[in-house]
Amino acid sequence: MELAGAGLAYSINYDFRFSKEDIQSWGMRVGAGGWATTYNSGSESLLTLPIQMNRLFGKKTHFFEVGGGATFIHYRDRWGGGNYEWRNFNFILDSGNTPAFMGTLNMGYRKVPENGGFTFRANLTPIFNHNGFWPLFAGISFGYAF
Repeated sequence: MELAGAGLAYSINYDFRFSKEDIQSWGMRVGAGGWATTYNSGSESLLTLPIQMNRLFGKKTHFFEVGGGATFIHYRDRWGGGNYEWRNFNFILDSGNTPAFMGTLNMGYRKVPENGGFTFRANLTPIFNHNGFWPLFAGISFGYAF
């Protein structure tokens, strides 16, 4: 589970190494996040699908993580019981009309237990798209390694 980071608001992710014998090998993570809300005059929903390549550098259980990827964004809202409309999604950077993509970078700390168990990540996650670059976005993750 990641708060902020590549999933923008929050996301559930699966992260794996390409080499099971070497935790410092390249890896990938894929996830999904978003929300749906209803209010008096309509509703809105957001779906995010982050995907990133990453690499770990370190020893035993403490690692420096670097990586990059993209997050698919699908946002829509409905006003006054009318049809759904795809609109611009403004989350730090204006995405323009969705569906759209947001580029993501990743660098930070990851704790991975040697024999499975609780994992933790704290990362700086700069985001970018056709409207600019925001270097000070971050994320925090909690999970389980097996």
